[in-house]
Amino acid sequence: MRRINSVSLIGLGAIGAAYGSKLQNLLGDSLTVVANKERIERYQSTGLKVNDDVFYFNYQLPKTSTAPADLVIFAVKNAELNQAIEEVKSHIGPNTIILSLLNGISSEEDIYEATKNEHILYSMCVGIDAVRNNTSTRYSSLGKICYGDKNQCLSSDVLALKDLFDDAHIAYEIADNIWHTIWAKFMFNVGINQTSAVLRAPYGIFQNTPLAYEWAESAMYEVVAISQKVGVQLTEEDMTLYRPILHNLSPNGKTSMLQDMEAGRKTEVEYFAGKVCALGRKFNVPTPVNDQLYKVIQIMEEITKYHK
Repeated sequence: MRRINSVSLIGLGAIGAAYGSKLQNLLGDSLTVVANKERIERYQSTGLKVNDDVFYFNYQLPKTSTAPADLVIFAVKNAELNQAIEEVKSHIGPNTIILSLLNGISSEEDIYEATKNEHILYSMCVGIDAVRNNTSTRYSSLGKICYGDKNQCLSSDVLALKDLFDDAHIAYEIADNIWHTIWAKFMFNVGINQTSAVLRAPYGIFQNTPLAYEWAESAMYEVVAISQKVGVQLTEEDMTLYRPILHNLSPNGKTSMLQDMEAGRKTEVEYFAGKVCALGRKFNVPTPVNDQLYKVIQIMEEITKYHK
């Protein structure tokens, strides 16, 4: 049975910091965080606060020659993925397990195309409400990481990651059909992330304002329709399963897209509405809600840039 003794992490946003803190508690300096010089200097001077604890990670500059890690975790945004892959390539060996915690439905394929690594596990985060503010991250729920082998088998990679998560006290679920699970989370993100960014609304708005959630669900329905064309077969039941997950999140918590919008950062709209609209055209599925969200969010981004 293989064991994961060394982990390399790239991306210290809300999700990377939250799960990184758990791994740091278990692994100490056997967890390596890859970051650029400016970020390393900032993090080392103040530490990185996660809830009420301050962490000083073992940092390493990008593209530094190093022994391959047992596990590499990507926790960056989609637009940063290609650069992140280049920056951690020396950490990836022929037997390195790779886990991508990115939103969307394309990161695992992108990583495979760049690395040809045969140990990529498909994964997604659900139920986490972490919010990052400068060098501080807070969460009330860490949720869980759903993951699995795309071939739907309990491989040695899957079992090694299970042991790591058990030891680090990270909640997880090994999915029977991880591709269906990832598409279901994509469906939820397409609805909640995008409408929250437009409304500037935390989770509490969707928990207590039916019209807001109805709008989010109208964007989700378009993903369900497309999934049936591509063979994933989402149904309305998948939408129903996410309602209690939403209501268990902190009312003051914010989606990653809302956090990006408030911080004046580029959002992941290309990987949500942009992807939905492209697939809709390909499979002749109407996507009027996502068409409008795509336009509105891009306009909001331009307005933010104009006022900087």
